[in-house]
Amino acid sequence: MPVGTAGTVKAVHQRELESDIGAQIILGNTYHLYLRPGLDILEKAGGLHQFNGWSKPILTDSGGYQVYSLAHRRKISEEGVVFQSHIDGSRHQFTPEGVMDIQRSIGGDIIMAFDECPPADKDFQYVEKSMHLTHRWLKRCIDRFDCTEGKYGYRQSLFPIVQGGIFPELRKASCEKIASYSRDGNAIGGLSVGEAVENMYAMTSLCCDSLPPDKPRYLMGVGTPENILECIALGVDMFDCVMPTRNARHGVLFTSEGVINIKNEKWKEDFSPIDSSMNNYASNSYSKAYLRHLIQSNEMLGAQIATIHNLSFYMWLVTESRSQIERGTFANWKGIMVKKVSQRL
Repeated sequence: MPVGTAGTVKAVHQRELESDIGAQIILGNTYHLYLRPGLDILEKAGGLHQFNGWSKPILTDSGGYQVYSLAHRRKISEEGVVFQSHIDGSRHQFTPEGVMDIQRSIGGDIIMAFDECPPADKDFQYVEKSMHLTHRWLKRCIDRFDCTEGKYGYRQSLFPIVQGGIFPELRKASCEKIASYSRDGNAIGGLSVGEAVENMYAMTSLCCDSLPPDKPRYLMGVGTPENILECIALGVDMFDCVMPTRNARHGVLFTSEGVINIKNEKWKEDFSPIDSSMNNYASNSYSKAYLRHLIQSNEMLGAQIATIHNLSFYMWLVTESRSQIERGTFANWKGIMVKKVSQRL
């Protein structure tokens, strides 16, 4: 799911997301959209779909991760979180009930429960306390969600979020708790926040084994092509990450043969396509040498082409994964691809 933090996936038109990249769903960010353009504008527009012209599904996160990342600007209590805007320093409060109302106003098709995302270095006692707070907030989210209606004439789904850090007993308890609410899908949060990759895989595996197999399992904020392949094998269904778009703007390209830093001198006279195995993708109309020239010249088109390529590659990766699963060949194919996509070219 490409990340559209402020109502847009950076450097990409919505028509390119649909026709060139093949995205089926994008993300919006509750914290950022709440602050700017604000709920009044979004409601007057008829919701985010009408505001940004994206007709396919949108998932909105709860703002919990942004609150986590603003540790020096917020205070957590039982009621919720008081924080300062990164834009103008103004003070605001997010509560579980308020975040449900905000996401109703934004109009996401899938909305996320409000949670606390503990840093990776916190001890068991802190993470356990944080997990129980997330569970109490979840009950309040569900109560508010179930007694309100969407504002724009379509049904919204609420996904709870598993927390528990890197502690297996906490993760298992959190999975059991959120699964008991039988919502449309379940998310795995609080990973890829600084823990060792082995711990991330271990906790993902535990959660996939514990969560209902007939409901989508969404691993939040992950990750590299290698991470995605390994976590698909563990049972994850949905992913989002800023990596393909953010790295693209810095000239880092993901391909079926490995990772390219297009700024390197070695690509200066390479007139071959960006990824010859993806000939049907729009970004392959351009050579590595031309893209390098654009990135080095700080031309906006360079960021656009690189972003379209990286998102197209991620879409190819998950689409091909589905095909391999259907053919019963995923395990062997994954073993080959993990080695390829993780190497630097």
